[in-house]
Amino acid sequence: FKQYEEDTDPLLLPWDRFSAWLHCICVVGFDLELGQAVEVIYPHHSKLSEKEKTSICYLSFPDSNSGCLGDTQFCFRFRQASGRKSSLGCFLDQFDRDAPVCLKRDQGHYYGYVYFRQVRDKSLKRGYFQKSLVLISKLPYVTFFHSLLKLVAPEYFEKQEPCLEAACNDIDRWPTPHPGKILVLPIMGTVMKVQGPPRRKWRADTVPSLPLCRCFHPVFFHIQMLWELVLLGEALVVMAPSPAESSDTVLALVSCISPLRYCSDFRPYFTIHDNEFKEYTTRTQAPPSVILGVTNPFFAKTLQHWPHIIRIGDMKQAGETVKQMKVKKLKNLKTLDSKPGVYSAYKPFLNKDEDIIKQLQKGVQQKRPSAAQNAILRRYFLELTQSFIIPLERYVASLMPLQKNISPWKSPPQLRPFLQEDFMKTLEKAGPQLTSPLKGDWMGLYRQFLRCPNFDGWFRNRRREMMKKLEALHLEAVCEEVSNDESRGPSPRGCLQLPWGIPDSTWILLERLPCSVSQVTLYPQYSRGCKAITHFSCNRL
Repeated sequence: FKQYEEDTDPLLLPWDRFSAWLHCICVVGFDLELGQAVEVIYPHHSKLSEKEKTSICYLSFPDSNSGCLGDTQFCFRFRQASGRKSSLGCFLDQFDRDAPVCLKRDQGHYYGYVYFRQVRDKSLKRGYFQKSLVLISKLPYVTFFHSLLKLVAPEYFEKQEPCLEAACNDIDRWPTPHPGKILVLPIMGTVMKVQGPPRRKWRADTVPSLPLCRCFHPVFFHIQMLWELVLLGEALVVMAPSPAESSDTVLALVSCISPLRYCSDFRPYFTIHDNEFKEYTTRTQAPPSVILGVTNPFFAKTLQHWPHIIRIGDMKQAGETVKQMKVKKLKNLKTLDSKPGVYSAYKPFLNKDEDIIKQLQKGVQQKRPSAAQNAILRRYFLELTQSFIIPLERYVASLMPLQKNISPWKSPPQLRPFLQEDFMKTLEKAGPQLTSPLKGDWMGLYRQFLRCPNFDGWFRNRRREMMKKLEALHLEAVCEEVSNDESRGPSPRGCLQLPWGIPDSTWILLERLPCSVSQVTLYPQYSRGCKAITHFSCNRL
């Protein structure tokens, strides 16, 4: 993130800075008559639909008798109501453009970061105090918001709403998020220092810092198969004993294909009261491309028809040894109390990588720090994904027209279409075998990937970027022509002698360009000849 001084954002209104980080903060309590209920929404002007409030209510509490005494933190994700637009579009678009893929805003969903407290209280009829403080945000900053909650929630439970108001006022003085430098964030008398990720870099430290080894500990020997299932957008359910273990495991699965963005739906914590419960549990059609994290034993029967199920027991420390277990048949999964493991009939395309297993096992024997173990596993996933995606990047780059074919007197040339068979032919000499030692059916893995939502999302994004690049190169060619024309001097009428052969589509771009400071900043080549274009287009009008 990059720290901005307050006077550099003169267009920001009160609560805009807060809204750049959070949509709102909710307090969810338990009412004997109503059940879970939203008690407080802050700031008070924040808008939530009734459907969104209902989702927050049920997702903020454990869905089963998991014995969550004390304080528990977890994360959930739910659909945003349609029709709502952000007032900070220009600022957040700038952030999204510069942020690594895995840290971009979620356009259609909100994240809920929960701090749940359950303690015995004889003064209450139920005998327990149960309440959750929930941060609602579009940003997938799991570690950051959990750290923020550790500062705010205990203070709130002690001092109530005045403390919440003070925290929100502090957040409203924070600079807007932006990838880049260290960000200093004052909150309730303390200071949080956040090291933001470098811009759009493929590095292991730009993905969420989740405890991967702990999350995958119960299914340690199947991590490569799980990577394939996530890559291919397969329907996958995680059955765990608590919301914390459920959400951590789902988020770890989604992050294992970074820097590729997981484009299907995923719910770190899903309950029987969720608005999409019927949609995701119906047996009348194939399970959708989604990863669900559940804790209620009811799901063991309801989701028994799903093709891939991960059963997570109580998570052990990453330093403890784990026994090797084979992938189990789905018919053996009858209850949530079934033994931990992977229940699936899936046959991996790639041969199992024994080296990473041995490396991590050696780390356990040598009592290697968990941070080092996590870094090794994160690096493994990153290199595996890069080896897979580089041939696609190379082929898609070849679809770009040559710069010599870009003329200021013609409309920008079109990108060539993505042809699956042409791409498959490139794998023979320039496939993943150049960077990965793994053997197996890479061709089959690619064919399956090209039919899944992750490819569709990735290609749409790359095509959009290439179109912008093509537009920039075309405008640069026009700017160059305008600059050359200006150097020849004005005509007797006082306007530039640029021929009128420029197509209408280019004029639309030119007439829009001087008004779009962000485009000029984004593409330095736009500024070349910009003054001449402004003068020329004004004379043309």
